[in-house]
Amino acid sequence: QVQLVESGGGLVQAGGSLRLSCAASGRNFRNYRMGWFRQAPGKEREFVAAMSWSGASTFYTDAGKGRFTISRDNAKNTVYLQMNNLKPEDTAVYYCASRFETLGGSYYLRANYDYWGQGTQVTVSS
Repeated sequence: QVQLVESGGGLVQAGGSLRLSCAASGRNFRNYRMGWFRQAPGKEREFVAAMSWSGASTFYTDAGKGRFTISRDNAKNTVYLQMNNLKPEDTAVYYCASRFETLGGSYYLRANYDYWGQGTQVTVSS
């Protein structure tokens, strides 16, 4: 079992930055792919960014490229999402997710993640 706890959300003005953190419990964190998703009110949960178990591969939505950066620190069992130049449309609850890498599947799909955190609210004011 893996437990994920997100932190770092908050209220920020448009153009500002936030760094989200996701702390994972359990062993073998380095064997898990990690992803970030978000869900705005009235919308479905959508992919934001992901990183392979090794950190060698990263994935982003077009909306996040150039603004968001995912990283991981295996020594701390933590994955991060650095978000710069935030826009009001980035307002959502952000969720961390993971899956044992060998189970495979597209990084972009919710169905290919088995563990989820409780989410952290990000609000961007205009």
